[in-house]
Amino acid sequence: MLAVARQVEVGNRILAMLPHRELRRLSDHLESVHLEKGEVYIAGDTVHHAYFPVNGLLSLRLTTEDGSTVEVAMVGNEGVVGLLPMIDKNGIAPYDVCVQVPTDALKIRLDVLQQEFDRGERLQKLILAYMGLLMFQVSQLCICHRFHTIEQALARWLLVARDRLNSDALNLTQESISNAIGVSRTGVTMAACSLQRADLIRYSRGKIVIRDRARLEANTCECYRKIRDEVAQFPRE
Repeated sequence: MLAVARQVEVGNRILAMLPHRELRRLSDHLESVHLEKGEVYIAGDTVHHAYFPVNGLLSLRLTTEDGSTVEVAMVGNEGVVGLLPMIDKNGIAPYDVCVQVPTDALKIRLDVLQQEFDRGERLQKLILAYMGLLMFQVSQLCICHRFHTIEQALARWLLVARDRLNSDALNLTQESISNAIGVSRTGVTMAACSLQRADLIRYSRGKIVIRDRARLEANTCECYRKIRDEVAQFPRE
């Protein structure tokens, strides 16, 4: 139990902010897992577990009937996936959860998390605050997908990913970026080449390196700064 507690304290931000007594109650139920790239669950699945990421990146996505996808939020070590099925009490995933960058995570049964949430203590306040952060992301990305250029959206996505991973080198496929920002692979290629010509990034198959973070930020939309600031200030107290 103590080994798990130490990992939590230096990993996931929600768990790290719990008082010792709440963390201790959860520790017996937390399982260390590693999530590789791919789907954790898809919309309509029955969800049995929540995941607290430690060092990678997950994507919440919606998919149309023709198979087109778009990202509605990103989750790093500030958050948790599996909340809406618990809050709604129906246990059904309303969206796809995909691992963009492999991550270690702390896994917990949803019914155990529900019991702790229902105590109405610190965990409940943090989860509700995080739900607010997710809703802010969803709202901001609606604006971004509708009003901003593909180059701006790509720059925003790369910067958000960079902040979550704390690395300028991002191992990301063209397909994963295309699915995230809701444009074709050709559109992603054209936008990436445009940013590369401006010497803002270096782009090769499966890898993007941010060469000039300040100029890349100057070339993105306001959505990046708003999302960055909300994540940095979570939880607002």
